[in-house]
Amino acid sequence: MLIIQKKDGKLIKRELIAVKPNSLLLLDIEGKDVSVNIADIKVIRIMKKSKALLAAGLGFLIGAAVGTVAGSQLSEAWWWERGTEICAVIGGFAFGILGGLIVSSEGKDKTIQIEGMTDSEIKEALDELRKIARIRDYR
Repeated sequence: MLIIQKKDGKLIKRELIAVKPNSLLLLDIEGKDVSVNIADIKVIRIMKKSKALLAAGLGFLIGAAVGTVAGSQLSEAWWWERGTEICAVIGGFAFGILGGLIVSSEGKDKTIQIEGMTDSEIKEALDELRKIARIRDYR
């Protein structure tokens, strides 16, 4: 998903279909193609989908498994009757928070300032955008 700020201040939020030599082909909400000329673009913001919730869930499961193993070893002691359950919960939360934080820091949106770029810099930016387009080899 892209958010494009045009030089006239208009914002466009659409999915990138293809990168043409001098324009971007976007998918409109109603399923229509919209073409935006590169010369009219000020800033492009690439919105990334967050995977923090998935990472937190997987981290919780891994932490619970590690906590269960550690707790089962502790529960053999006479003074630690609920060691398995407590260690599973603590491990689950610790690994869940850690997994969520690590993945959420990687999922930051990226901003490309088109206005003021040289032609070679614009070409590099378009090559980068081509990697996330639905149709990557459009010419």
